[in-house]
Amino acid sequence: MSRDAAIAMEAIRARVEALDPAVFGRVAVVYGGSSAEREVSLESGRNVLAALRARGVDAHGVDGLPALLPELLAGRFQRVFNILHGGVGENGVLQGALEALGIPYTGPGVLGSALTLDKIRTKQVWQAEGLPTARFVRIPPGGDLAAAVRTLGLPAFVKPSAEGSSVGVFRIEAEEDLSAAAAFAATYPGELLAEQMLTGGEFTVGILGDLALPSVRIVPARGWYDYHAKYIAEDTQYHCPGLEGEEEAAIRALALAGFRAAGCQGWGRVDVMRDGAGRFLLMEVNTAPGMTSHSLVPKAAARLGLGFEALCLAILAQTLEARP
Repeated sequence: MSRDAAIAMEAIRARVEALDPAVFGRVAVVYGGSSAEREVSLESGRNVLAALRARGVDAHGVDGLPALLPELLAGRFQRVFNILHGGVGENGVLQGALEALGIPYTGPGVLGSALTLDKIRTKQVWQAEGLPTARFVRIPPGGDLAAAVRTLGLPAFVKPSAEGSSVGVFRIEAEEDLSAAAAFAATYPGELLAEQMLTGGEFTVGILGDLALPSVRIVPARGWYDYHAKYIAEDTQYHCPGLEGEEEAAIRALALAGFRAAGCQGWGRVDVMRDGAGRFLLMEVNTAPGMTSHSLVPKAAARLGLGFEALCLAILAQTLEARP
């Protein structure tokens, strides 16, 4: 760990230990919802709720935005810990409602949330900022998926622009692999993108305030890092930190730059891939990362000595600060 990272983490730990949980008031942990990531969000929410309560916070679970809004209008909560994965939890809708009501909340604001749920627009911002990202081709609704993949070249991935947790992701290594992706595209109402397949390694970097946490290198036991490998398999390997020395410093700096360029603050996670030439390429940003037993931000925070309960409290403590 660098000296600066050690100082930053020590400051976070000290602040968490000094906090009086009463300062937060009554806290809503909003989870679940109706997105394709509902089940993962429910598990994340239960974990966060238990952690905050263990630290003495008056925290209560609320399932989804429609259930949350009447509670807020009635003045029953003073702040919100958002752990809604996908959908309104990460597209700026929840954030906009909370801004309008003057309720502090965790995670990035309206702009960062709305932008980063859209992989295509996030990549366009990174390109405009001169930050490296994997090559891609946009596929509009009803567009020619096969033509897009051929333009990009095989192997490639096809994925929705606005989903997470590997929902609707197809690995295309040969022409015959296109049929399943095309069948999905025929029923999916949103934009898709074809993206080059990178083979130099998969990494993710958690962000906590101004601190990029140690990288995590992800090594699935077989195939690729799909939904099963993320949330079900017990044989996926996670190496933290994923790199050493200058390479580790470089990937953390790139992740933090990508997070900020996308208008994000607070906490989140930036996924990074490495190509065959060893270059790091930004892939996407998650503004409400998983907090399950398989999740990666808690793994990285623990590597710096910040346990799960303290991490949840540190994230909630960000709501005491004025937004930039």
